[in-house]
Amino acid sequence: MSDLMTYVYGVTRADDALAERLAALEGVVGAPVHLVPDDSGLALVVSSVPAEDFREEALRRRLEDLDWLSAVARAHHGVVEAVAAYTTVLPLRLATVYLDDARAREVLAAGRELFTDRLARLAGHVEWGVKVYVDPSAAPEPPPVPADTQLSPGRSYLRGRRQQQRHRDTTHRAAQRAADGIEAAGRAYASERARHRVQQGALAEAAGENVVNDAYLVPLERGEAFRAEVARAADGLAGVRVEITGPWAPYSFAMGPEETGDAAGAGP
Repeated sequence: MSDLMTYVYGVTRADDALAERLAALEGVVGAPVHLVPDDSGLALVVSSVPAEDFREEALRRRLEDLDWLSAVARAHHGVVEAVAAYTTVLPLRLATVYLDDARAREVLAAGRELFTDRLARLAGHVEWGVKVYVDPSAAPEPPPVPADTQLSPGRSYLRGRRQQQRHRDTTHRAAQRAADGIEAAGRAYASERARHRVQQGALAEAAGENVVNDAYLVPLERGEAFRAEVARAADGLAGVRVEITGPWAPYSFAMGPEETGDAAGAGP
């Protein structure tokens, strides 16, 4: 068995000028990047990686090493963004690997129709990420209800809790108005939308509660208008914050080789 495996970053169209650009790039583990074309004009963007780190069992252990995973992710996204700056690319998921270039080429051939269709649909588009956060503590508290000396301490406490809940409900309704405005901008400017799971726990690095985590596929010429419209969605809404990221390669709107009926990941 070879000591090297083929790491795949994405699918694009074969292009001699792109191949020359990629030759100057360093991919995962610092390996040079190259194209693996098929006879239809499609190509995989790949590099070679050590099998000792990327075979299935080894990769499963490696993915628990956050420093290693972060370095792989940076290299992966760096290559994808470099290709996207030149041409349309379908990014594949992190750590998509195959035994060798020949096996990767078979997967490319098996998914040819899907890949060709998706590349055509994504041409001239970029991805924008939109998150909405609710932070009731950032909104002015309503004036306190005057003390009622006839209430017991327990009832007084419950009344205070109800007031806090009403305040929280008010900010969440404001967040829904922001989300409605963002969806309207998406209908006006975007070609597609992808809903992602809201971020919680360790993933929720920003202040507040993440209540919307969407991605929009937007034509290049509409990008700035979309961004400006989304940025205005939280205007005047206390306790609501909208975060816009991008433009990115269309990660949320690509597909992996698993859609061809062949498993991606620590490959066959």
